[in-house]
Amino acid sequence: MLMRSEPFTEMHRIAQQVLGLTEAGTWTRPTAMPVDAYRHGDELVIAFDLPGVDRDAIDIDVERDVLTVRAERRPIDLGDNATVQVSERSFGVFARRLFLGDALDTEQINATYDNGVLVLRVPIAEKAKPRKIAVSGRDDAKVLTS
Repeated sequence: MLMRSEPFTEMHRIAQQVLGLTEAGTWTRPTAMPVDAYRHGDELVIAFDLPGVDRDAIDIDVERDVLTVRAERRPIDLGDNATVQVSERSFGVFARRLFLGDALDTEQINATYDNGVLVLRVPIAEKAKPRKIAVSGRDDAKVLTS
């Protein structure tokens, strides 16, 4: 249903976490964002952590079965009299590309953004939903005689 993607981006993200490195992303080299995905009833729910990102700075695209989410967190304008003492929060461009299987209805994706969490709800396609198949036996078939 949902295929994990971008192994090198994942390795880079894990290396940054282990080494304690932070790096601002750019539109040509975005930083990955944390994501959770789970099935809830007849839909796939995908949640992205984007704290401090304005809703207008989020861009969601679907091309074929590839979902791309980009967001930009801009630095806070501190003014002329401020001096940064500690700066650990990353800013810049964050991006994530997920490969959605053909079992999902990408035409009906719903997106909401609340408290720094972007939630996408992707319905399961009708063809992928479980269904019962009737089993017929010999007794059900009409006997043809000549």
